[in-house]
Amino acid sequence: MRELRDRVAVVTGAAGGIGRALAEAFAAEGMAVVLADLDGGALREVERALASAGARALAVPTDVARADQVSALAERALGAFGAVHVVCNNAGVFAAGPSWQAPLSDYEWVLGVNLFGVIHGIRTFVPILLDQKVEAHVVNTASMAALTSMPLTAAYTASKHAVLAVSETLYHELRARGAPIGVSALCPEAVATGIGHSERVRPPELRRKAGEGEGPEFALVEQAIRGAIAQGTPPGQIAARVLRAIREDRFYVLPERDDPWLGACDARLEDVRTRRNPTLAVPGAAR
Repeated sequence: MRELRDRVAVVTGAAGGIGRALAEAFAAEGMAVVLADLDGGALREVERALASAGARALAVPTDVARADQVSALAERALGAFGAVHVVCNNAGVFAAGPSWQAPLSDYEWVLGVNLFGVIHGIRTFVPILLDQKVEAHVVNTASMAALTSMPLTAAYTASKHAVLAVSETLYHELRARGAPIGVSALCPEAVATGIGHSERVRPPELRRKAGEGEGPEFALVEQAIRGAIAQGTPPGQIAARVLRAIREDRFYVLPERDDPWLGACDARLEDVRTRRNPTLAVPGAAR
């Protein structure tokens, strides 16, 4: 997809961070943008900002962990604009802690949003894109956590590895059909977003109970994540990478070549290639 003007994009997790930056970038290209997020207030603020800049924008509060709400999102998008051309399954949350101590609710919440949000997006929108028989593109937000494995992040890392695997599978399936639909897996480094404060949108039924998620290891990794994203890459740079990937029909959307996360990824791939035990290659740490 080289021409984006007058096309329609759907972006989940659009109330802030990467999602908002993607929406702004698409609007700047002359696209209509359908905004989805669980944070309805922040979502409408983005809608107003885009509209005031002359963009066509529609806010649809959506819980991507629920298939029926993603289906309703698609209906609203088609009802408003008649078609969808770019789908960004981008919504994401984070919870930390030792894999055996993290409460089951952490796994259910993180996998529900990060993985099933992508699955629901694929199952809802790909049939629409196929029926349209025109150029389209699907962008699934994974992470460099999809290409590495760090301690104390089991739920998040598992969700992102799965997103990458689902995305690769989708890419092969659409290529085998000869469909004019590109697929990209966005695997960014630490980005300056609000994901370190995901608890604000955690459903009440999946919140940790008293005594759960407590202890120095939980606090250590949550503090580390917030520190990393505070110094992270600006979301606008990530959105620019996505635009290039869509136009170049590029699947892997990775950090710049000098980013330390790529070294950690290379170490993991070398572990697999040489059949050695996993190396803990912490990005940016002296080795």
